[in-house]
Amino acid sequence: QEQLVESGGGLVQAGGSLRLSCAASGRTFSSYAMGWFRQAPGKEREFVAAINWSGSSTAYADSVKGRFTISRDNAKNTMYLQMNSLKPEDTAVYYCASDPSAQRMGVQHRASGSWGQGTQVTVSS
Repeated sequence: QEQLVESGGGLVQAGGSLRLSCAASGRTFSSYAMGWFRQAPGKEREFVAAINWSGSSTAYADSVKGRFTISRDNAKNTMYLQMNSLKPEDTAVYYCASDPSAQRMGVQHRASGSWGQGTQVTVSS
């Protein structure tokens, strides 16, 4: 089973940008899909984006489409989430997760593999 560690969160003003990273160890990184989820205070965890094992296929929640970009570098065992044009409603703890299928994560909005510990993103207005 893989271990996942997020980093890159922080405080940013509305309209700003952040890049989150998720470093993986354990299983061969290129053997599974990866995704980002987030949970705001008092709300349920929600799907943000997913990427297949090769990086050739991605899926996004409607709320972040056009602003966020998910990518991965299999040589570095790392996945990224570039977040631009951030809004206060993007404030949440962001988690990375693994799953056998990016398509399933994009449709079912859940992940069946490992989860990271989360990184806080706060967007001030």
